[in-house]
Amino acid sequence: MSFTVALIGADGAGKTSIGHRLESGYHRPVRYMYMGVNAGAGTHMLPTTRALRSLKRLRGQAEYHGPPPEMAAPAAVRAPRRPPLRRVLAAARAAARTTNLLAEEWYRQGVAALHRRRGRIVVFDRHFLADYHAHDMTAGRGQPWGRRLHGAVLRRLYPRPDLVLFLDASPQVLLARKGEGDLQSLARRRSDYLATAAEWPRFRRIDADGSIEDVFSAVCRELDTLTGEVA
Repeated sequence: MSFTVALIGADGAGKTSIGHRLESGYHRPVRYMYMGVNAGAGTHMLPTTRALRSLKRLRGQAEYHGPPPEMAAPAAVRAPRRPPLRRVLAAARAAARTTNLLAEEWYRQGVAALHRRRGRIVVFDRHFLADYHAHDMTAGRGQPWGRRLHGAVLRRLYPRPDLVLFLDASPQVLLARKGEGDLQSLARRRSDYLATAAEWPRFRRIDADGSIEDVFSAVCRELDTLTGEVA
């Protein structure tokens, strides 16, 4: 008996804490996996992703530790065309980034499938579909081709978890816990997560304003329900 569960929600909702508690304290075998965009938090990672992360550090580039940053809308006025060589190099870099991102996502999905074959419940901390839904998956025609391709693959081909649990903490609670962002951006991010509900075969909202013990108990009840259904 095995299935996949994704814990989604904003930073501060308790995803990582709940995921590790499930791995150590649930009454069935559980394997925790990070399925977000922060390479530094990855439990599994391709060598190419590690190399790119090291290259960024050498260049002094900061790593982004949350969901994909909000992208500005395409400019109404077309920017001046770059010289041909610069256009070719930019296209090559974009192709390499998109290829590595897709490879990383499918690699982690393969690792999850391996754990499932061994009878484990796989708990995802974040999920690529949730993190990219408001970005690449709903990117319009004016967005770069790499984002549109990535979004199309996620939307049409990438496997969905059997259960998605949205740990829903209010913007006020998130701001008090993490001290990051503002109430407006946190409310917008909450709306983004709720907008993904139709993407999943089974979506449940968990009130995450309370204590970690209360949230853990609510999550365990959802897993118990699904365990009984797939037994």
